[in-house]
Amino acid sequence: MEKIPMTAAGYSTLEAELRHRQTVERPRIIQQITEARGHGDLAENAEYHAAKETQSLNEGRIAELEDKISRAEVIDVSKLKGDTVTFGATVTLVDEDTDEKKVWQIVGETEADAKAGRISISSPLGKALIGKKKGASVEVNTPKGAKGYEVMKVEWR
Repeated sequence: MEKIPMTAAGYSTLEAELRHRQTVERPRIIQQITEARGHGDLAENAEYHAAKETQSLNEGRIAELEDKISRAEVIDVSKLKGDTVTFGATVTLVDEDTDEKKVWQIVGETEADAKAGRISISSPLGKALIGKKKGASVEVNTPKGAKGYEVMKVEWR
């Protein structure tokens, strides 16, 4: 069973979603199914079939969350240090073409969110950054072509 690296915040997010799905969504869906059953013939009851489909999707997500939580390897980023990019590092990059600065935290796949500045350790940029130090140049193949970045700063937050 392969462990899934994640930060403590990412682990908490998964736990919160699991609790919500088990304690809020599951009872709500069961109530919908009960109400739909009261509408008569189940063979032609669209509300019943929609509620059963929703239940199936919710139960599938619950199983997925339980699996991820059971395989989680929580890494406390606050205890990490050094000048080499590894899991949990917050890296400041400068685009070598536009001089635009970007700040990314390297996280696990389950908590990656580019809009929030978190990229997966298994993403092309994440893979390229691992093992690099301040001042290193990194080239990444993107859908728009190859991009070059310089590592300006490696932090642990």
